Amino acid sequence: MYGDPATIRKILTELGDTWAIVGLSSNQQRAAFRVAEVLQRHGKRIVPVHPKAETVHGERGYASLADIPFAVDVVDVFVNSDLAGQVADEATALGAKAVWYQLGVIDEAAYDRTRAAGLDMVMDRCPAIELPRLG
Repeated sequence: MYGDPATIRKILTELGDTWAIVGLSSNQQRAAFRVAEVLQRHGKRIVPVHPKAETVHGERGYASLADIPFAVDVVDVFVNSDLAGQVADEATALGAKAVWYQLGVIDEAAYDRTRAAGLDMVMDRCPAIELPRLG
């Protein structure tokens, strides 16, 4: 199940606090902007990943996952499902511990590949919704 409560809890509480957010820009109208804000409030370090490589919420942005010069724990994906599989593969190559696909982002084949590579993965969920549920 790609929304397993135990996996959600593990990613949010045990796997580390550096979250690369693919699709995060300075556009305040986008969900990624608001979710990044919530993650920061919960002690996560956000790393914006967007072709514009903008600084968002005080954190330097990078044009791609491969450009990030330090370890990333979780890759949070705000791109459409057609592009999400490639991002999951890049997260695996990067050495991330988990991949999180946001609401509406689903790629069953990428889920299977990512899990087979040993990463935890959640699809079609939002950490900004799940964090308050942890209690």
